Amino acid sequence: MKQIPYWLDTAPQRPDRSGKPLPESADVVVIGGGLTGLSTAYHAARKGASVVLVEKDQIGSGASGRNGSMCTQGITIPPGEARKRYGDERAVELYNAFREAVDLVEELTLKEQIDCDFTRSGRLGLACKASHVKGLQAKQRELAENFGHETVVLGKSDLRAEIGSDYYHGALLDPLSAGLHVGKFVGGLADAAERAGAQIHERNAATGLTRLPGGGFVVETMHGTIRAKQVMAATDAYSDKSMPWFRKRLINVGSFIIVTEPLGEARAKELIPNGRLLVAHKNVGHYVRLTPDNRLAFGGRARFAPSNPASDIKSGDILKREMTEIFPQLAGTRIDYVWGGMVGFSWDRIPHAGEIDGLYYSMGYCGHGVQMATYMGRAMAEVMDGRPEANPLRGLGFPKVPVPFYNGTAWFLPFGGAYYKAKDRWS
Repeated sequence: MKQIPYWLDTAPQRPDRSGKPLPESADVVVIGGGLTGLSTAYHAARKGASVVLVEKDQIGSGASGRNGSMCTQGITIPPGEARKRYGDERAVELYNAFREAVDLVEELTLKEQIDCDFTRSGRLGLACKASHVKGLQAKQRELAENFGHETVVLGKSDLRAEIGSDYYHGALLDPLSAGLHVGKFVGGLADAAERAGAQIHERNAATGLTRLPGGGFVVETMHGTIRAKQVMAATDAYSDKSMPWFRKRLINVGSFIIVTEPLGEARAKELIPNGRLLVAHKNVGHYVRLTPDNRLAFGGRARFAPSNPASDIKSGDILKREMTEIFPQLAGTRIDYVWGGMVGFSWDRIPHAGEIDGLYYSMGYCGHGVQMATYMGRAMAEVMDGRPEANPLRGLGFPKVPVPFYNGTAWFLPFGGAYYKAKDRWS
């Protein structure tokens, strides 16, 4: 059993982008080589900026290569809550940004010829209790009437055509959500950024920032310094102690995934006949999909604990037990991969992007990072080029005053996890 992300292990071998000398200066320095950073670098370079991206490990080694490889429509909070919080017009603008984000990923795969198995397979939001189906029906009406987004409610009898399990009681089908091979997408986007003129420096962590009196920054890295007119922080859940301002404003939550041995096409189709992306409607739910080579990937917040080799194994055992509860026919199936990673959540469960003291940023994707990180990279490249209106999250930046008594270590997560698991059990 490999303790590395399936998506990175099965992507084409990438070039080694470490050991290169830094230039003395650049228009834009991007810190972080995930999808936010790569998209920012790609779009800024295409606009004519000289761009240098520094990544402390390898591109995609953080959350961008450790996720469920789903590219789904829908905002990170319930649509009705978005209308109450932001008003109808702003809520629709935000919702449309999340919808357009999926379109952008597809557009990039076509424009840059990124072979990453992008497929509009559709997403099923699954009801784990019969009482939850009414909530799905209400959400369907909300989306259609107030956001112009058409979805389909499936009853329990309809689900047999979609999933080889009797575990669920209904589902909300969004037919336009997509799956992809995120490891291939990350690698293809990095190649596209370099073709556009961006420089990528791996294994070269940014270790400090000094703001210059006349504007711009000196970026200190493990292998030298570089002057930048603009700096984009794209580190999200992997913000380290060199980014304390962001660490105090993000809750980093562990997410864990197992991937089975190859099941064969016939057996895979028995599980998910139409290749849908499955997401349980629970506070502590799970997400499930078939891989392009007909394995089952099964992920979730198995344990509210950090990711490390021992923790990942424990989480993998929990996930396998949950997987076989849903799909009893997989009992005895070999697990070939298990891994974990961190997901950046904001306190208000909405992504944040903007500028603080001259430093640009986009973070806190709350589990919607594949499409929104890509989209916000483009948006922030436009913002840095003088178009603040391009940021759909403008005005929703992180609060300047952090949460009291919080320093970036989410010590409270086990207690919160126990609360939400109990809520799922009884509500």
